[in-house]
Amino acid sequence: MAIVSTVKKNYYQDSMKLMQISQKLGAIPGVIKASAIMATEANLRMLMDAGLIKEPPNSANANDMIVAIEADSESSAKEAMEKLDSLLAPAMAGIAAKREYKNFDSALSALPQANLAIISLPGQYAKLEVTKAIERGLHTFLFSDNLTVEEEIELKERARKRGLMVMGPGCGTAIINGAGLGFANVVRRGPVGVIAAAGTGMQEVTSLVHNWGSGISHAIGLGGRDLSEKVGGIMAIEAIKMLQSDESTEVLLLVSKPPSERIAKKVLDVVGQGEKRAVVCFIGEKTKREAGSKILYASTLEQAALEASKLVKGNGKGLEIAKDGSFKKTAEKLMKSLDAKQRYLRGLFSGGTLCYEAQQVLTPILGRIYSNAPLHKENKLEDSNRSKKHTCVDLGEEEFTQGRPHPMIDATQRNERILKEASDPNTAVILLDVVLGYVASSDPAGDLLPAIKEAKKIARNKGRSIAFVAHVCGTEEDPQNLKSQEEKLKSAGVLVLPTNALASRFAGWIVTRGKKGLEV
Repeated sequence: MAIVSTVKKNYYQDSMKLMQISQKLGAIPGVIKASAIMATEANLRMLMDAGLIKEPPNSANANDMIVAIEADSESSAKEAMEKLDSLLAPAMAGIAAKREYKNFDSALSALPQANLAIISLPGQYAKLEVTKAIERGLHTFLFSDNLTVEEEIELKERARKRGLMVMGPGCGTAIINGAGLGFANVVRRGPVGVIAAAGTGMQEVTSLVHNWGSGISHAIGLGGRDLSEKVGGIMAIEAIKMLQSDESTEVLLLVSKPPSERIAKKVLDVVGQGEKRAVVCFIGEKTKREAGSKILYASTLEQAALEASKLVKGNGKGLEIAKDGSFKKTAEKLMKSLDAKQRYLRGLFSGGTLCYEAQQVLTPILGRIYSNAPLHKENKLEDSNRSKKHTCVDLGEEEFTQGRPHPMIDATQRNERILKEASDPNTAVILLDVVLGYVASSDPAGDLLPAIKEAKKIARNKGRSIAFVAHVCGTEEDPQNLKSQEEKLKSAGVLVLPTNALASRFAGWIVTRGKKGLEV
C-alpha cells in the first residue's frame, strides 16, 4: 500500500475538469483511490479524513491544485503520478488556445455580448464572482456547492431584483436556448419548458420528452434547495414567469425533489396564475392536491414527461411506455432463477432524483425502503455503506463524493458496492441507473460491466443468481449513444427498461415473484 500526493502551484481547474482528472487517475491499474481538488482549507481537511494525506502541505493554498493517490504499491503510485503530467498537458494546451483571462472583468470585456456566466469555483469563493455577474447584468449557472443558505438567499434576491436568474448553487445541468450546460443531454428544441430543483430529474424528463418525439425550449435548473422552507422558491417563481412569457414554450414541466409543502403551494399558485398548461412532479409530496384546469399532477418523472408530451399538440398522443412483451418474459426468466432466500432489492444510484423516484415507485410494492437519502426520515440508513432489507442508495450524495469523483464520472465506488451486495445471500435484484450526457463518463455502461460479470460469478459460485435491472437515462444524440449503452448492458444479461420508474416497477415485480409491481 502506498499513498502519495503532489501540489501544482497556481493551477486552477474547475470542478468538472478536476472530476475528470480524478476519474482517469482512478482507472489506472493498481490505483485504489485518486483525488484531484483545489487545495482549499476544507478540501485539505477532507483529504486528511479520507486518509489521502497526513497533514496539509505547508505551502499549499486555494489557488493550487493537489492530487492525492492511494495505490496497491509504490510502483503503481509512481506510475500514476507519472501519468498525471500527460493528463494535464492537453488541458493546459487547450486553455492557451482559447485564451486565459486573469479575472471576471477581463473575460467579460472579451465577450461583451455575453448574458450568462458559468461559475465553478470552490464554494467559499463563488459568492463574490456570482455577485460580479449579477452586477454586470448576467444570468448565472452556479455549478459550485458549499455556499450557505444565507448566501444563496442573498444572491437570489439580488438577482431577482435585476430580473436575472441564479441557477444553483450545486446546479448540475441546464439547457438554455438549446445549449446544454453541465451534465445536460443532447435533446431537440421544442415546446416543453422545464424548471427543475433536481439534476437527474431534469435529465430524465428532458431525455424522455426527446425520446417520445417532442423537444425542450429551455430547461432551467434551480439548485436542490430552492423549494426549501428557507430559500422559498425564489428562482422557481422567476423561472415560471420567464417561461410563461417565452413564446417558444407551450407547456411548463416542473420537477423537484421533496419540497417544503408551504413553498410548493406558493409556487403552484404562481403557475396557476399563468396562461399556459403545466405538469408538476414534486417527488414525495405528501399533500394530495386538487387538479386545476391548467395543472396536471404526476407522481413520477416518467408520468410527468408522458403528460407533457401528450399536451403538446398531438406529440405523444396514444403513447405507451412499454408495449414490448419481451420485458416481461425476461423478467420472468430472472424471477425463476432466484432461490427462496433471495428476498431483497438493492438499488445503487448515481442520480439523486432517480433514487427518490425509485423509492416512490417501490414503496407500494415492497413496503419500507431504506436509504441514505430517504423520502421519509424514519427510513434513513444507520450506515450508508451497509444495506438493510430493501435499500436504495444515492451514491452521488456528498458523503460518497468528498475527495472522490461523482459516480456519473467514475464507477469505482458503485462497482465495489455491486460486489458487496452480490455477496449477500439475501439480495435478489440489483437496480441501477446509467446516466449519459455531456461531462458524464464516455462509457458509463461499459464501466459497470466488469463488476456485473464478477457479481454474477460470485453468486454462481454460491449456487444462486443475481437479477440485474437497469435504466439508461439519455438519448441517441448523446455522445455515449443511448442504444449502444443499452446493448452493452443487455449483452451482460441485464434487463434494461426505457424509464427509471418502469425499471423500478419491474425490479419490484421480480422481488415479489410476480405478486406485485406491474399493476400497482
